[in-house]
Amino acid sequence: MDTRVEDIFSRTVRLVGDEAMSRIGSSRVIIFGVGGVGSWCAEGLVRSGIGHLTIVDGDLVCASNVNRQAMATTETIGRVKVDAMRERLLSINPNADIVARQELYTAESAESFRLEEYDFVIDAIDSLADKLELILHATAVARGGKCRFYSSMGAARKMDISSLRVTEFWDVDGCPLARALRKRMRRQQRYPSSKFKCVWSPEVKQNLCGDSDYNGTMVHVTAAFGFTLSGLVLHEIVSCT
Repeated sequence: MDTRVEDIFSRTVRLVGDEAMSRIGSSRVIIFGVGGVGSWCAEGLVRSGIGHLTIVDGDLVCASNVNRQAMATTETIGRVKVDAMRERLLSINPNADIVARQELYTAESAESFRLEEYDFVIDAIDSLADKLELILHATAVARGGKCRFYSSMGAARKMDISSLRVTEFWDVDGCPLARALRKRMRRQQRYPSSKFKCVWSPEVKQNLCGDSDYNGTMVHVTAAFGFTLSGLVLHEIVSCT
């Protein structure tokens, strides 16, 4: 590791110590969805020294992403999201191993991601159907002790970050996305294989104007969700003895 990279983690080492820093650097994380939540989760992990990160998203950066996504600027509009995000992450730590996959997680593509090869799996997917498939797959892998799994519930239509919470999925109360997931699970009779923690908020604001086909979002909320997810990962690594 060159001197510059050692320097950027000097304050992290001062807080957590050399042994924990080594564990952070050797941990492998995969994030599904690098939008308003996932992009900030990725940034929080890389700024904290995670050595290997795989980011998965099928979309391109668009103008409406600029208000809340880490890699979205007026200069990156039209670019592949994961490529723009990888470029940003490597500008933070050029020694990090960042794998960018411009793909969607679906029932058909699930096995190609080999979740058992990661220490942590992060769900920041918007699509209800794909999110459910990831939850079912990742909790099955986690049950076998091969990874830890964390998920983000809906971050749209929220303003108050003081209402943000972390609980087990079945304890989430008042989140429309969690409600929709549970309804679909019951209808399909398919359930998570193990418990998992979620970042969520019970706040649901009404869109005051604009097309009702999509919801309003702001960066202070989506970033808070993303940084909380990264914090869950880092706390788990640092507290491991």
